[in-house]
Amino acid sequence: MSEMTRWIDLEGAVNARDLGGLPTRDGGRTRRGQIFRADNLQGLTPADVELLVGELRLRHVVDLRSNAEVALEGPGPLTRVPEVRHHHLTLFAEGGRHTDVEADTIDGDRVLPWAERVIDEELRVTGFYFGYLRDRPDSVVAALRAMALADGASLVHCAAGKDRTGVLCALALEVAGATREAIVEDYVATGERLELILKRLRGSATYRDDLDSRPADDHMPRARYIEQFLGVLDDRFGGPLGWLAENGWTDADTEAMRARLRD
Repeated sequence: MSEMTRWIDLEGAVNARDLGGLPTRDGGRTRRGQIFRADNLQGLTPADVELLVGELRLRHVVDLRSNAEVALEGPGPLTRVPEVRHHHLTLFAEGGRHTDVEADTIDGDRVLPWAERVIDEELRVTGFYFGYLRDRPDSVVAALRAMALADGASLVHCAAGKDRTGVLCALALEVAGATREAIVEDYVATGERLELILKRLRGSATYRDDLDSRPADDHMPRARYIEQFLGVLDDRFGGPLGWLAENGWTDADTEAMRARLRD
């Protein structure tokens, strides 16, 4: 990983980057080498493991995939590394779905009870995001707490490292005091690697049919999706921290995340 980029070059993953180096509301920058984000880690090579565990001191992996995904994909290389602790925290209600890319329609009244019902692509995408908060607030809070653990670096991932990972990273950066512009920048950065991500996922039967059910452009992370998501939390809860506080997040949790991500 170069000092000039947040991307982490791995042979077996294509969407790995550092949450450090982003501007904060008080004029600072988020700290590098503390929290990473990535796509599926199943294909990591021995060199990748050495880079992550040896050089970058990775000690915690937060896996947001569903139980079905984990079972279908099997254990990844990092599960065999004794120094690394795994936190499997699905964001789904586990109703038999494999991924978060398969639905073409959603029940807007159920998924977005506090928003105007406008059935479009923005609602479809952000509907999934609010669904994570509705269905698994326990996993959201537990994942953020695991990301903030201080005994080495942590990495949060799902399949593409785009939606589930994008929501958790947006919340972590919000808690750490990153600017909204920086949070949006981090979210949309996945689009730079989208072609590589989709090519990689299409190599797995777990994801291939879901991905091929819609055009590739439908998977693009657009700024307005995360802006809408955060804006609704602002309007209803006074911000993401308000929602977190209603679901068990404490001042000590906030201090821990800020200690991790702030210089």
